[in-house]
Amino acid sequence: MRKKIVAGNWKMNKTYEEGLSLFSEVVNMVKDEVRGNQEVIVCTPFIHLSSVAKLSQDASNVKIGSQNIHQAESGAYTGEISASQVKSVGAEYTILGHSERRAYFGETDELLAEKVNAALKYDLKPIFCIGETKEERESGKFFDIIKNQLDRGVFHLSKEAFANIVLAYEPVWAIGTGLTASPEQAQEVHAFIRQAIADKYDAETAESTTILYGGSCNPSNAATLFAQQDIDGGLIGGASLKSRDFLEIVKVFNA
Repeated sequence: MRKKIVAGNWKMNKTYEEGLSLFSEVVNMVKDEVRGNQEVIVCTPFIHLSSVAKLSQDASNVKIGSQNIHQAESGAYTGEISASQVKSVGAEYTILGHSERRAYFGETDELLAEKVNAALKYDLKPIFCIGETKEERESGKFFDIIKNQLDRGVFHLSKEAFANIVLAYEPVWAIGTGLTASPEQAQEVHAFIRQAIADKYDAETAESTTILYGGSCNPSNAATLFAQQDIDGGLIGGASLKSRDFLEIVKVFNA
C-alpha cells in the first residue's frame, strides 16, 4: 500500500519563535486528532530545523524536511547548506525542484539530478517537484514537459534508489494564484506520472510510489483531490502556515 503523506512547505515564512509555536500546535493536534497511518512532514526554513526535529520526537508520524540542499558535500558555498548538515539535525526529507527554485534561482533538471544524488547519499528522501506553467498547459505539451522533468531529474536512479523518492505534481499555474487544478485534471496527470514510472521501472514500483498534489490545496478541496485514485496526499503551501487548516487537510485520511 502506498504511503499517504501530507507535507507542509512553510517557504520563507515565520520567525524562529513563530515557527516553534506553529510547529508545537501542529504536533499536539496530530497527537490528539490523527487516527490514520498518514505521515505528516513539515518542511521549514533552515533556522527551525534543529528545534522542530526535537519537538517532533514525541510524534512518530511527524517528520521534518528542508526546503532545499546544495549539490556539493561541503566547501566554499556561502549561504548554502548540504545534505549532511540537514541530515545531522534530524531531518528525513528535503524538497527538491520546487517551481519557485526552478523559476527564481534557475535550477535545471540536470542540477536537480545532482541534488537528488546528494540527498540520497545521506539518506534524505527527496520530495521531487514536477509540473507545468500556464503557457505549457495551454500549449498542450504539458505531458512532454513532465516526462522530461522525470527523465532528467530522477529516472537516472536505479529501481532501489528510486524507491526513496516522493513525487509532487505542482501545476505552476495553480501555486499562489488561488487557482486549483480540478480533481479530474490532477488525476489525469498523476495517472500519467504513475504510468511513466511503470514504463521506466515496473508496475510494482509505480504502484508503491507516493505522488502528492501541490497546487493550492486547502481544507475545502483536499477531500475531493485525495479521493482520486492516484493522488496520495498533498504538498501544502499557504495552508500549512495555519495549524488548524493544515490539520484539517491531514485529517482527510482519518476517514
